[in-house]
Amino acid sequence: MSTRVILVRHGQSSYNKEKRIQGRLDASILTEEGRATAVQVASALKGLKFAAIYSSPLQRAKETALTIFSCLETSDQNSVEVKDNLMEIHLPLWQGMLKEEVKEKFLEDYKCWKHRPHELKMLVPTETGENEEYFPVLALFEQAKLFWEEILPRHQGQTIMIVAHNGINRSLICTALGIPPASYHTIQQSNCGVSVLNFPDNFSFDGTGENRKGVQQVQLESMNVISHLGGSLPQPRPNHKGPRLLLVRHGETEWNRQKRFQGQIDVPLNDNGREQSKAAAEFLKNIEIDLAITSPMLRPKETAEIILKYHPEVQLELLPELQEISHGLWEGKYEAEIEAGYPGLLKKWQNAPETVQMPEGENLQQVWSRAIAAWQSIIVKYSQQPKTILVVAHDAINKAILAHLFNLGPEHFWNFKQGNGAVSVIDYPDGTEALPVLQSMNITSHLGGGVLDKTAAGAL
Repeated sequence: MSTRVILVRHGQSSYNKEKRIQGRLDASILTEEGRATAVQVASALKGLKFAAIYSSPLQRAKETALTIFSCLETSDQNSVEVKDNLMEIHLPLWQGMLKEEVKEKFLEDYKCWKHRPHELKMLVPTETGENEEYFPVLALFEQAKLFWEEILPRHQGQTIMIVAHNGINRSLICTALGIPPASYHTIQQSNCGVSVLNFPDNFSFDGTGENRKGVQQVQLESMNVISHLGGSLPQPRPNHKGPRLLLVRHGETEWNRQKRFQGQIDVPLNDNGREQSKAAAEFLKNIEIDLAITSPMLRPKETAEIILKYHPEVQLELLPELQEISHGLWEGKYEAEIEAGYPGLLKKWQNAPETVQMPEGENLQQVWSRAIAAWQSIIVKYSQQPKTILVVAHDAINKAILAHLFNLGPEHFWNFKQGNGAVSVIDYPDGTEALPVLQSMNITSHLGGGVLDKTAAGAL
């Protein structure tokens, strides 16, 4: 069994509302809205049994954790455990200031913070009275690694909850997946947003803090889901300049359900897949969609057509480069048949997918190249337009696109889950020349699974 981690950001605080920098300053408290949304998180987690709940010691996170804990019906522990390694990022020169004040007084540092967060440094006094350089984001990543190294061995095969802050939650996700500090701002964490990480058995970092090679990867099952709060998708940032892309995986096929490799065999949706597509259509019904692009294969094309029934004015464009990975001679086969015909190759695919050449098919580098080229063609075409674009594709294609947002290669293939009918949201708030922001990933709440992805875990 894997270790499941439910990651929650605290509810809205007084400083959030005032648009102040919080950092480790503990003057900020939950607003009434923040308390109400903490109760909604507890409702969304109903039925899950937690072996432990960990919280930052800062009061806005601790009150959120205690509110959730008081509403839960099932837990193995008697209280919330406070951990200093869950404290928010330390920004000693900025904390307490309005964001606009920081921009005015520290303009160059603020630009560095927004575009090169790993390079931001501050001078802080030491015990000797001298100042030394301090790198807030790099320090936070080290803090996150220390937390994982301490906590994960305690909870093999269990489910735990972490209630903390925007910055440390980002760093926990990044260090678990191998995302570099330069991509710190590419992950969004909304107040009371929920993310789910699955760690394989006996997971550990190696001596450098990197994930060990040749073993199953940590899976980001979902990220920053806010459906339980009454809205479907996180709002774009103010003065949003570039496009918003809604990345959807096609609905279920019968071969997904049977765990049969389909690849470029043109398998249609099954009845459940059509119902999933209808649910995605309802979920996106009130979202203004300007353009729609899909793989030309039957399963994503029909998914897109069902979604667009609520948007009849939108034309659907077919983009051949978005079609699924070619599994070659694996296509049409079950795992047992693949193991019999190609001994050991399936395990290699599961543990080191970037090393596998599909017999008479593709390797992941080929998939990465065409998926990223297709993605780039879309965002370049609409680079400075605040349009919302629906993109419907496949498991492998979507994973390649998500990894690309963080400059990750095919070795990170299994880090990102894509359920049938799931929706992910990717923004380019400062245009396509700047960092993208993954606002939410693998939302499946509209499919009846709550915060967990309960879609078929079938073959590609």
